[in-house]
Order: sequence, then C-alpha cells, then structure tokens
Amino acid sequence: MAADRKKYGINTEAVHAGEARHTGNRPSAPDIVMSSTFVVDEEVSFSANNLTEDTPWMYTRWGNPTTRELEERLAVLENAEDCIAFASGMAATTALLFQVLGQGDHLVIANTNYPGTAEFARDTLMRYGVDVTPVNTNDLANVENAMRPETKLVWIETPSNPLLRIADIEGISKIAKAHGALLAVDSTFATPIATRPLDLGADFVVHSLTKAIGGHGDAMGGSVCGSKELMAPLRSEGLSHYGGVISPFNAWLILRGIATLPMRMQAHEQNAMALANFLEQHPRVDGVIYPGLASHSQHELAARQMDNFGGMISFRVADGKALAERMMQQLEVIHYAVSLGHHRSLVYRMLTDELALGSYALEGEELESYRALAGDGLFRFSVGIEDAEDLIADLDRVL
Repeated sequence: MAADRKKYGINTEAVHAGEARHTGNRPSAPDIVMSSTFVVDEEVSFSANNLTEDTPWMYTRWGNPTTRELEERLAVLENAEDCIAFASGMAATTALLFQVLGQGDHLVIANTNYPGTAEFARDTLMRYGVDVTPVNTNDLANVENAMRPETKLVWIETPSNPLLRIADIEGISKIAKAHGALLAVDSTFATPIATRPLDLGADFVVHSLTKAIGGHGDAMGGSVCGSKELMAPLRSEGLSHYGGVISPFNAWLILRGIATLPMRMQAHEQNAMALANFLEQHPRVDGVIYPGLASHSQHELAARQMDNFGGMISFRVADGKALAERMMQQLEVIHYAVSLGHHRSLVYRMLTDELALGSYALEGEELESYRALAGDGLFRFSVGIEDAEDLIADLDRVL
C-alpha cells in the first residue's frame, strides 16, 4: 500500500510512488496492462463483495496493475491510506455520493461548485430520497446552521468553480465531526501540490484527474482518496458495481502526467500571478478573482491553506459577449475551450444565468452576491505553462 512506503520529497514521490516491484530486469516506465481478465492459479471468489488486499488480479473492473500504480501514487501525494481511480471525475463523485448516502439521509453541499456535481446533488440525489441543503461555505456559521441529526455528509469544493471561493477545510471538518458526519472535499482546482485535505481533517478527497493531475488534456479520469476503512466498500460497490472503471491506458497517461505535476503547478502559479496582475490593472477589466491576489476576499485563508495558489483565474468585463466572440476568432496562443488544468491555456465564458440560475438555482441574497462578482458572466481562465509574455500579449490584443 502507498501509505506504507517510505516518504520522499514531493517531486520524487510524483515520479516514483507506487512503482511496481519486479525481480530481475524490469521496465523503467510503468507497464500498460491492457488485459480485461487474468489467468489465476487458485480459486478466487466471483463476487466483488469478497475483494481483499490479497485478492490476485482477476478482472480489470475489480483491479488492474497499471490502475493500481496510479492509485498508490495518488494516495502517497494525498497522504492517504488508499485511493480508487475512476473513469472520470463525475464517476468518482457519483460513486462516492451514492455509496455514502441513502434514502432519508441529508447532504450539506457548497452552493457554488462544479456544475455536474451541483446538478447531480439537486436533481438526482433528491429523486432518490436524499435531502440536500446547499449553503455558502465561505461562512462556517452557514455550515453549522445547516447540520441536522440525519446529516451524513458535507461536500465542499475549494477553490470553487468558477468563483474561486476558499472553504476552511479544518473548520468545516470540526463541524462535520461534531455532528457525526463525514467530509468530502473536491480538490481538483488545488491538486495535492497546493492542498492536502485529509491532513486538515477531511474524510475523502476527490479529483477530476482529467484536469491538472493528468495535465495534458488527453485522458479522462477521477479519484477518491481516504482511509482503508472508507475505501473498501467504495471499491466493491462504488467502483465494481457502478462500473465507472478507468481504462488502464488512461491510467498510464495520467501516471505520466503526475510525474511533472509539482513543476507544472509552479509554472501555473507563476504565470497565473503575472496574468492576474495584468488583468487587475487593465482598464477594460471590471474584476479579477485569484486567490493569490491580496484583493481576493479570502486571500489570508488561501495563504494559510494552500502551498500553491494554482493556475485558475476568473475575470469579468463590461461586454463579455463581444469579448468572447473576439476570443473565438482572434486568440492565437490561448484556446477558447472548456476544461482546465492543462499545460496549454484555456479560457471560456461562464454565463451567470446558466450557472447561478440553472446549475446552482441561487435565489435572493446569494444570487445578488453571485451577480456582484460575476456580472452577466465570468471568463474562467486556466493559465497554462506557456511564456507569460505571450499570454499577456494574446489577451491584450482581444481586450
């Protein structure tokens, strides 16, 4: 298991954690084991419910050597006892939510987060008898006031999508534990290079590996890390029965991406700081949100909780529609495209009516607060590792 390995520096672990131990000659790069089934020389139960750490490789839906190397490396980076890889971030999210929650349970969730998660919680979970309370997790009192005797799980995202709100993981963990609930943290924007939620009291940390951890925009994946006790039922039911299994080839691609994650995150942060400062001073830009800026309303919390401010910036302009059209036609370096965390820079306009009214269903003061920050829409800018001067020139031309 990854947690039993000797700990090295983060750069070394990103390259070597979870490496398979062979005798004699062995490949330096990870193997890609693309077999769906394995020859066994002993009787093995045909039920995923009977899986143990000692179960030999039998069927890739249950486990695979390449996928396991990815899981062990992620576990080391997150200081977790165990980790499970999934086919996508949403596969990881839905498996965890379905595994932990059942009819009559209550979920407290951040009211602005990844739209797929927000829509799944409000539409699908409630259809299955789970009560859901979205709250602004900026204020710990909101979380405390939302807790009930039947609250089973608190779900937060930090930094959040696309407002880049920072949730106090340690503070929310104390509230959840006081009420006998579990805490899950979607840490996709942060990555384990910036934040390790389990060290701050979280029970689960969730990633879309498609984003910065994979880092190259060529493989989809997701993961959940936590204790062995919590991961065991998630592996047998949430993975094997729900079936969101990652391809070994995608696992191999993501393993290759992880090796450069610490260096890429340094480059993302350095470029994002330069771009955030440029945007904040530009006369056409009405507002910039970046945790590394002193102007961010939670900069102090971000500095305390994050070792790296990441590569995600949100900004708004007066006529966002016109700027989006110019971006589509005139950007030369930056790609006008969704997704984030890739080595190349990506920008996309996130419409307020679509997110705030649609995915998040905000009302009253929360809707007004969202509009105050986002206007009619925010440009979500995933800053890549290109030369900052080229990115600034590309943006300056369309602005």
